[in-house]
Amino acid sequence: MATQTLDETDQTHLEVTKQNQTTSEDTANLPPSVENTESILHVGQDEVKVESNPDLTHQEVMNIVRTSLGQVLQDPLLCDLPSDVTTEEINLQLALEYGQAMTVNVRRQDGEVLPVVVLQGGTVEDLKQALKRHIVMKQKREGNIRAISWRYTWRTYWLAFQGQKLDDDNRKIKDYGIRNKDEICFMKRLNTKEIGY
Repeated sequence: MATQTLDETDQTHLEVTKQNQTTSEDTANLPPSVENTESILHVGQDEVKVESNPDLTHQEVMNIVRTSLGQVLQDPLLCDLPSDVTTEEINLQLALEYGQAMTVNVRRQDGEVLPVVVLQGGTVEDLKQALKRHIVMKQKREGNIRAISWRYTWRTYWLAFQGQKLDDDNRKIKDYGIRNKDEICFMKRLNTKEIGY
């Protein structure tokens, strides 16, 4: 039994386990160099069997994996996810369904609302990282990759909930009163030199 890891993007990892499925009757009709194999695609707890040929190219195997993943993503729990979903997105979606995570709607300055998923016990720093991940993946999927200086963003803006600044990165977001489906926004930081301090 051999195990391989296939990477299409740096965050998509699917484990394919090849199992030899030959029997004496099957091998009687095959040349000695040809084996009848079957691949098992493991995604979470689901298992999808895919017949394979040892002469398949990497691109053909990736097409089989994408097709199988598309079938798994038809599950009602996962149907909202994009076709090029990452493992992290699947795990967060499952955590959301089981009540272990929440969606926080982040309103940008231009009015666009971004639904960001963060774990229930997450901190403000976790929320910032989830927002960063959401925006980077959104840009990648739209083909609009623009460099964003996150250091500049967090020096220039606070995240705020109902007028209260989320000013402590280590504090849990639920301590600020943020619950599932609540909306937070960006608040411009005031320059202390401008106000005379």
